[in-house]
Amino acid sequence: MKIAIASGKGGTGKTTISCALAFAATGPVRLLDCDVEEPNSHFFIQPKIEQTETVFSLVPQVDPEKCTGCGECSRVCQFSAIASLGKKTLVFPELCHSCGACARICPTGAIEETQKEIGLLEIGRHGEVEFVSGLMNVGHAMSPPVIRAVKKHALEEGLTLIDCPPGTSCPFVTAVKGCDIALLVTEPTPFGLHDLKLAVETLRELGLPFAVAVNRANGENNRISEYCSEENIPLVLQIPEDRRVAEAYSRGQTLTTVLPELRETLAALPEKLRALTNHSTETRKEREKLAAL
Repeated sequence: MKIAIASGKGGTGKTTISCALAFAATGPVRLLDCDVEEPNSHFFIQPKIEQTETVFSLVPQVDPEKCTGCGECSRVCQFSAIASLGKKTLVFPELCHSCGACARICPTGAIEETQKEIGLLEIGRHGEVEFVSGLMNVGHAMSPPVIRAVKKHALEEGLTLIDCPPGTSCPFVTAVKGCDIALLVTEPTPFGLHDLKLAVETLRELGLPFAVAVNRANGENNRISEYCSEENIPLVLQIPEDRRVAEAYSRGQTLTTVLPELRETLAALPEKLRALTNHSTETRKEREKLAAL
């Protein structure tokens, strides 16, 4: 099972909950830190790094001897990563999405795709918790290729936890895509509610099941619980606002260090989310049957 721990904004506690779930898991578990612009799960997992991998992307390289300046490559590129100026063709690697269209359409074979280093993966473990983290190179603009490289290390058998980047843009979509369910971590503030709504709308567009966890909850009844009730969204976890949690975070300690009573709840959470994915699948099938009538 692959669970994406995500949110519409930063600072809600995605990493706190991801690491706590990893340490509370009762079977094989692997934590993937896909917040590749600013990974921080390693501060809490404290893994022994056993292996590193370089991440590459393909970018076009133009042979001026073969290029006729026909401009076909510029016309086919949807990202303005290549421009034809007369008989001179310019490449802007930072805009390239590595789709390969320019190399395929070039009538003279003047364009060849070459590898460009864009990031690094660190692979290790702490006890029973396996760990993979991605870090994008400074100056590189697009994180999805590095995120996809991290996700290739998801477990085929066992529990995979994906610590997602904040927001609802391309990195968020890349991280949650292909997961069984998303756990949206939020906080009971106006900003938290606003960005939660954006994340909910995005996941509904993607057709991905999701549930909500509230961090720094100031009581069971709050603006998030009211919204979830109105929208019929499962609220599966509420972590109380507690200064001890913040102090433990500042020391690089996990949530269950200061709130051990949550360990049992966290250990049971993956099965609770699995039940929600089964329900979501049944509901989707029922809707498809009704739509076919």
